[in-house]
Amino acid sequence: MVHMRSVVATRRQFLTAAGVALAGAVLTSTTASGAVGTATPVTIPVPVYQQSMVLDCETAALQQGLAFYGIFVSQPTLFAQENADPRLPVMGANHTVLRWGNPYTNFVGYVNGSDWTPTGFGVYWPVILDLARKYGLPNAIGGEAFAPSRIYSELAAGHPVQVWIETRFARVPLGTWTAWDGTQVRYSYAEHSVTLSGDSPTQVRVNDVLNATQYWVDKALFEANFADFNNMAVIFQ
Repeated sequence: MVHMRSVVATRRQFLTAAGVALAGAVLTSTTASGAVGTATPVTIPVPVYQQSMVLDCETAALQQGLAFYGIFVSQPTLFAQENADPRLPVMGANHTVLRWGNPYTNFVGYVNGSDWTPTGFGVYWPVILDLARKYGLPNAIGGEAFAPSRIYSELAAGHPVQVWIETRFARVPLGTWTAWDGTQVRYSYAEHSVTLSGDSPTQVRVNDVLNATQYWVDKALFEANFADFNNMAVIFQ
């Protein structure tokens, strides 16, 4: 188990190094009534979990989605099936990644490493979708190019949605590396994954595994982050 202080320090180290401020001003903690603005939001009672390894947000977000349906699987059990590729990247000028693993097929890097160095990264939707289906959600859907409206309609229907964004919704520069197998991988040093658990006319509710918090974020900021990762999502149903 990695203490959350270490996880937050790792993420903040990157955000500070990149000169990016945390987007806290647009994040709203859930009130006792659950209301945001003048409209009553749709909320889904998804459990809030904390990631147990420094860079394993994707597995923890999956764990939350499974738990909503009464499927309880530990993060180590799930992660063990992501076939982590611990090889280090080939770096280029200006701290860019030229070549690395393929997050569409494996967890890339060392899960308790650093995302800024970088020695570790994460995993993308096909691996998470396969695990969701394997553990009891055969109707789960995953992919890229999801319209935000589709995400909101799924939330309104009571389906939690795992999405790929940036840590605390802080916008940072993007890049593309070539995987060992030739796949082009879009990346950010602040890559993060969370589970959405509610919707209102102007905001979405986030179950953030980074520090086991639940909060609302403006849809404009969510959509910008969502687009940074090609509108990547897994819909739990």
